[in-house]
Amino acid sequence: MIFWRRFFTIVFSTSLLLPYIRSQPAQAQVTQYCQSSPAAAQEKENLRLSVVRGNQDALLGYQQLLQQHAQALHDCRSRTWPQEQAIWLRLYPCDARPGGVDQIMDQIVNKGYNQVYLETFYDGQVLLPSSANPTVWPSVVRTPGTENLDLLSLAIQKGRERGLKVYAWMFTTNFGYTYALRPDREAAIARNGKGQTSLYVVDNGSQVFIDPYNLQAKRDYYQMLQEVLRRRPDGLLFDYIRYPRQAGSDSIATKVTDLWLYSPATQQALLQRAENHKGMELIRRFLSKGYVTAGDIAEVDRLYPQEGEPLWQGRIPRAQQKSILPPTERQPQLQLELWQLAVAHAMQGILDFINLAAYPAQQLGIPAGVVFFPEGNQTLRQGYDSRLQPWDRFPSSLEWHPMAYGNCGSGNANCIAAQVQQVLRTAKPDTQVIPALAGLWGQSMNDRPSLEVQMQALHQFAPQLRGVSHFAYSWQDPHDNDRKFCRIH
Repeated sequence: MIFWRRFFTIVFSTSLLLPYIRSQPAQAQVTQYCQSSPAAAQEKENLRLSVVRGNQDALLGYQQLLQQHAQALHDCRSRTWPQEQAIWLRLYPCDARPGGVDQIMDQIVNKGYNQVYLETFYDGQVLLPSSANPTVWPSVVRTPGTENLDLLSLAIQKGRERGLKVYAWMFTTNFGYTYALRPDREAAIARNGKGQTSLYVVDNGSQVFIDPYNLQAKRDYYQMLQEVLRRRPDGLLFDYIRYPRQAGSDSIATKVTDLWLYSPATQQALLQRAENHKGMELIRRFLSKGYVTAGDIAEVDRLYPQEGEPLWQGRIPRAQQKSILPPTERQPQLQLELWQLAVAHAMQGILDFINLAAYPAQQLGIPAGVVFFPEGNQTLRQGYDSRLQPWDRFPSSLEWHPMAYGNCGSGNANCIAAQVQQVLRTAKPDTQVIPALAGLWGQSMNDRPSLEVQMQALHQFAPQLRGVSHFAYSWQDPHDNDRKFCRIH
């Protein structure tokens, strides 16, 4: 840790930082992370504490120092890679104590970050004041006497005072456990063909994924989005744009009953993809049984003799597959195509939902981004990754934030770089890719290399990246448990 401080710290004030960069260009590597010196950080913290204790004389000096640090951060980041360096942050009710958010934002600047991804909707709660929360979710801060406390607005304001851009980071199709407690929303929750919701397949019991085709779920999310956008964050980040991650053999979806197609709106939308009666009837049977037989095909032929081949969106039968062939010869291909239709339908629901979610931000000119696992869309043997996360089809008009969390050893970042390379190969040239890394400065963690090692690996093969983010502030904050469990009053 001492070596890290000596090698990577810089004097973080306008008067000292700029001459250092200009007079020692050969030493640019040591300033690349734009971190504050311990002395500069302590000076700022002393002033903050004086202000909290009511010393009004310290307030002007504190504000002036914040401006100096903001300018120095801007100048340093504009000269170094990456130009945008973000950190993922969750606030707790305790952070509402006087000076709490100031302290957090100061520390974020001290570490060289110029963007904050603030968790705004997660685990079935929303970072809105309880007195101005018309959504179906409870507010994060629910302590009596804090009804008007708007932590989201406060964080945006405090961040901007320090030259930070503050994005609202939000769960998307994962609506949280509190949503499942509402009997009037039961139809909006996704179900698989085994009669399960995500409450039964995710270990921690807190994740509730919704049916992305359900109109009520869309309305609920849209209303919450409008409230968040009223606070005018600098951007939106959509996370959990997928279905549940399952464990063991269930981590691979190999049959239709593994898919989250069994809630009413999803089923209705799937049946509407049929383009004739034969197609609709075969889709219905495939959903109900998980397969179709030659006998099903023969029966459907008898029910609708005036129609040719069963048809649905995207199906163009080859000449040799026409209904003049016996059902036994047509069955394998029809069953395969029904399976492909079911998977495509599930994925399309995710794509439609993210397009709906991003639309109001785009209308306001606020950037929006999608957070995803690079391995979340894999084809695995005869099946698919159970998350069915079609990130390769996310719009290029959105920022792409791949979570490059590969674990390849404490001194090795090759698998992390490979994940980012995969995304860059897939993305269209105009897509802004901002990888998310997990780790700590100056030390490995859980056999994961330090952030320096990961950053150097990224810079080596992808210097064109403008932004990188780090998960998470809580990992870097030695007082995180104090913030989690303290009492406001």
